[in-house]
Amino acid sequence: MSAAMDPRFDWGQKVLATQDLFNDGTYPEQPADELLVRKGDTGEIVQVGKHIDSGTIVYMVAFALNKVVGCFESELMPLDSMGGTG
Repeated sequence: MSAAMDPRFDWGQKVLATQDLFNDGTYPEQPADELLVRKGDTGEIVQVGKHIDSGTIVYMVAFALNKVVGCFESELMPLDSMGGTG
């Protein structure tokens, strides 16, 4: 595995959404295309994995109200990079 395939974020790390995140049809009990997370919302990485077919790193992030959403690296930013304390 190359360094480019290593996860950028770790379990327990505080992150924020870099864009609005909508249901792609995989989030249960929510209509497709419903807004799940707003840009700037903060969360915590609770699991790191890889998409089986593509090998893309996917992060399970716990946002407010215990809403756990699967996110790609491009959709997240470390909270500390914004000057936050976590």
